[in-house]
Amino acid sequence: MPIELKMPALSPTMEEGTLAKWLVKEGDEVKSGDILAEIETDKATMEFEAVDEGKIAKILVPEGTDGVKVGAPIAIMAGEGEDASAAAAAAPKPDTPAPTPKVPEPKADATPKSAPPPQAPVETPVAPSQPAAAPRAEGDRIKASPLARKLAQAQSIDLSSLQGSGPGGRIVRADVDAAVGKAPAAAPAAQPAAAAPALGTHLVVPGPMEQAIPHEEVKLSNIRKTIARRLTEAKQQVPHIYLTVDIQLDALLKLRGELNKGLESRGIKLSVNDLLIKALAQSLIEVPECNVAFAGDHMFKYSRADISVAVSIPAGLITPIIAYADTKSVSAISTEMKDLAGLARDGKLQPQQYQGGTASLSNMGMFGIKQFEAVINPPQGMIMAIGAGEKRPYVINDSLQIATIMSATGSFDHRAIDGADGARLMQAFKRLVENPLGMLA
Repeated sequence: MPIELKMPALSPTMEEGTLAKWLVKEGDEVKSGDILAEIETDKATMEFEAVDEGKIAKILVPEGTDGVKVGAPIAIMAGEGEDASAAAAAAPKPDTPAPTPKVPEPKADATPKSAPPPQAPVETPVAPSQPAAAPRAEGDRIKASPLARKLAQAQSIDLSSLQGSGPGGRIVRADVDAAVGKAPAAAPAAQPAAAAPALGTHLVVPGPMEQAIPHEEVKLSNIRKTIARRLTEAKQQVPHIYLTVDIQLDALLKLRGELNKGLESRGIKLSVNDLLIKALAQSLIEVPECNVAFAGDHMFKYSRADISVAVSIPAGLITPIIAYADTKSVSAISTEMKDLAGLARDGKLQPQQYQGGTASLSNMGMFGIKQFEAVINPPQGMIMAIGAGEKRPYVINDSLQIATIMSATGSFDHRAIDGADGARLMQAFKRLVENPLGMLA
């Protein structure tokens, strides 16, 4: 009996995904545990493993297709001893969107540069070359590319009034651009105010001048869409308070050198970031008022510190988690962080390795950034932004000396964390970094 391979739910929040790449082709024999495809979720690109044995009879969803719903059939596999051609003939027709990269979209330069933007109500006769839209029965689905839908929504254009010039009558960007020049603007007082766009979905449409500049349109990955949505929501909904301290690093750098000499035989080399993860975790335990998450009419107060660490990957940013960081040794943190960072860059992190965390740490010191303010990752209550350690004039024992100084900025959710509690956490963090032996006790 043919086996349907369905789009898996690779994370608790996943509702749809992009079939990024097939690693098998029709006719291939597969065994349980073989990697069949790479699937891009809203968090990472993950591998899809085979559970059963058999032969790939038919691939229903081509690679590059996005918006594939969880549970939708993506391929048919013939069981052991079954005729693959018969299994392929019995395959259902998938109800999935065509891969966006293959949809031909005319370049923006096709729009006449002289066409003015619809800023004032102007009655312009409809060009005779533009065919009238064919009448659609009620309930008929309007075929339009995702970009055309967004542009039409931004310009308040009814897609049902357009005639598509794309494959199969599909409405594409050129159709919307052509309609912009002749669509009358809404009367200021006669029309009700349009509903505000949902958070994270505001679309900025380039004007005619901008479209004339040589450019290319780059389709956003699911990961980049999620980053944009979550950061927009965080800045709009979370009242941030920022607290900065300067921290002397010389003692920590000296201790790190001594520890690395002792760990050399075990092949472990501590980074400054490993020690900062430990310092933040212990600070959160010392100041539990900052180890919290805001949840509407209540808060979660955590009894352990799981530190999410920002890691840059080609697709954007992901935050693998060091769980129990407050109780782990710095050597264990170092080993685990290297493993997680490698998995993150290879796109092989499991959901439990990047979802959760009680607070975050983002270090841009390796890029020479002196100071920055990081955006909180809800529902977490804080994130620590680490700048570069550099030689600066610094007062030590009432005398001006040269020391290695680092600026650290904590971003706190002011709904859950008072400024005084945030200041106490920054003091604890500074004390532990400047007296690092306390972290090893």
